[in-house]
Amino acid sequence: MTLTDDPAVDQAVARLSDEFAARLRPQVIGTVVRTCRRDLSGVPVTALPELVERLARTRLEAGV
Repeated sequence: MTLTDDPAVDQAVARLSDEFAARLRPQVIGTVVRTCRRDLSGVPVTALPELVERLARTRLEAGV
């Protein structure tokens, strides 16, 4: 599985795009989420959806 077909990435991008639409372009959000997913590569698959989204939200709120 690659980052481009990872459901955890797709779901996080969709939710965070809704949340940050007024401040950030979707491409920026996607890049941040994919970077977070890569940074969490050693995390068990079952924990990925929540952790990817949390880390991405934190980074987006901090201004990337």
